[in-house]
Amino acid sequence: MKINCIVVDDSSIQRLTITKLVNDNPNLELVGEFSNAVEAKNCITNKNVDLVFLDIEMPVINGFDLLDGLKVKPQVIFITSKAEYAVKAFDYAATDYLHKPITRERFNQAVKKAISMISLSKENGGEEESPHIFIKSNLKKLKIYISRIKWIEAYGDYVKVITEEDNHLVLSTMKAFENELPKEKFIRVHKSFIVNIDKIEKFNSKFAEIGPNKIPLSRNKKEDLVKAIESA
Repeated sequence: MKINCIVVDDSSIQRLTITKLVNDNPNLELVGEFSNAVEAKNCITNKNVDLVFLDIEMPVINGFDLLDGLKVKPQVIFITSKAEYAVKAFDYAATDYLHKPITRERFNQAVKKAISMISLSKENGGEEESPHIFIKSNLKKLKIYISRIKWIEAYGDYVKVITEEDNHLVLSTMKAFENELPKEKFIRVHKSFIVNIDKIEKFNSKFAEIGPNKIPLSRNKKEDLVKAIESA
């Protein structure tokens, strides 16, 4: 199994080291190497990237910030010279954490783990590769699959994210959270509600219904909802 990967590190020497290890591994296909998070994000967004070898300490936008800005996140193997980032790295559901200097044996071990996780996700219907976002709730970073979100509602200084399994309070504005969601799947039907179009069972001029729950529908949003459902 060959997986597409990129290397992101502001150090040209470190990038050279990692890319050589990548090129020497028959299971990896190098899609690109980048010295900054902006170029890396553009690649991840526009190309099929399965795995990212990611440096944490980079100027302007660090590795964690890069992941925070991604709507769909590939597998990540963090690379750093500082051990204190390890706990935070695994809060981001990291595949592995490599401490510089990196040995070939340790590198290949991490790659094997990534391949195993990608293979497993495909066997399970690819859920691990399904679109998802990370939210911060109760001081924890949680991975939430887009397809599991039913709706989002305003809750004072927070937004409440209602999923198939649970509810989560996130410190955010509705506008900021709306920007994290794919526009083709979610629509703002009211100043206080954003709904997952796929979860709507029926609607009228006043409400959109998701299961037994009635979500208020603003008068000027019905036409937008009809168009969104027709194009979904």
